[in-house]
Amino acid sequence: MRFCYLLLLAWLPVSTFGKVSTELLAGGFNQPVMASCPSGVTSHLWVVEKNGKIITLDKQTGDKSTFLDISKLIKIKMNEQGLLGLAFCDNYLHSGQLYLYYTNHVGDSEICRFTAHGPNMMQCDPSTRELIIRIKQNARNHNGGWIGFGPDTYLYIATGDGGAGNDPKNHGQDLSTHLGKILRIDVSSPEGYKVPKDNPFVGQVGTKPEIYAYGLRNPWRCAWDQKTKDFYIADVGQNHWEEINFLASGEGKGANFGWRLREGLQPTPKKNIGGSRPASTVDPIYVYKHGNKTNEGISVTGGLVYRGPIKSLQGKYFFADYGNPRIWSIEVKDGKAYNFMDWTEQLKATHGPISQISSFGEDCDGNLLIISISGNIYQLVDR
Repeated sequence: MRFCYLLLLAWLPVSTFGKVSTELLAGGFNQPVMASCPSGVTSHLWVVEKNGKIITLDKQTGDKSTFLDISKLIKIKMNEQGLLGLAFCDNYLHSGQLYLYYTNHVGDSEICRFTAHGPNMMQCDPSTRELIIRIKQNARNHNGGWIGFGPDTYLYIATGDGGAGNDPKNHGQDLSTHLGKILRIDVSSPEGYKVPKDNPFVGQVGTKPEIYAYGLRNPWRCAWDQKTKDFYIADVGQNHWEEINFLASGEGKGANFGWRLREGLQPTPKKNIGGSRPASTVDPIYVYKHGNKTNEGISVTGGLVYRGPIKSLQGKYFFADYGNPRIWSIEVKDGKAYNFMDWTEQLKATHGPISQISSFGEDCDGNLLIISISGNIYQLVDR
């Protein structure tokens, strides 16, 4: 297991990388939190709205259609609840299978399988829902919400610690609960799921075998580098630090990211909560303080490693802050972050910096998308 440490990073002028900017791809969505497309589809995007709808967007015409509406299954009582994640099977155009992560009527998290139909699998009926996992939540926040298929074809699920402040039940370090974890399951069976035999805690008494890694507070957006297969996890902090975690390709089984003992690279300051760094802890590769400066914020939004058509951006991991409207990037070499850059001014919209960035997305051509919960989706372009 590789241990990653914060590197002091030099600021570089963004202008040296050419005239990269953003253009409005589409607007008018209702609190979008994700945009994606299944393999083999270049004409449309699937946009996830927090209220429970998935909208397909024709990128050429701008036309929108409702792909799936599960709003009757969701009751939002706090702004971190709702329909939060979407993952398509690799053979989606054949099987029509996709997976959703949402909070249900009582606030618990559900991961469900749905099956689309019709030409190019452009329609989906709520009646095809199959519950895969239900995770009881103790509060209405810290729901995590990201799901995605890994290079190993297994489904990965990022869960929050169950909510409230400072993880009062210490779920992050408790291997008997799914909360505060990265889960890993095999959904290749016609129904239900299987636990991969090489999951790190399989066969250990008192542990959840689905756990792949632990010690997370509220992971908000994870991503694999499509080229290197490295894994990035953005974890929202408590009161002082935001962090980006990193696992090199093929590494990370059983990784402990330290919460609730650690916030960023420091002991959590709450009395009787923080502690020394456990020997097995994987430190964040990058952290930033809470504040309003250009390199500070209050709630990290994890992004993607750019592998699209703009050559000057290759290998840059883009991420943002939800509360302080900033867009940044880092690069990773030998498990260390370097070349920190602030893109906020260069990537601003016509009305100013893009605010309330809920997520980043990617189309099937590798174009990077920036999603604002206010309803707009922007695309990085090379002028």
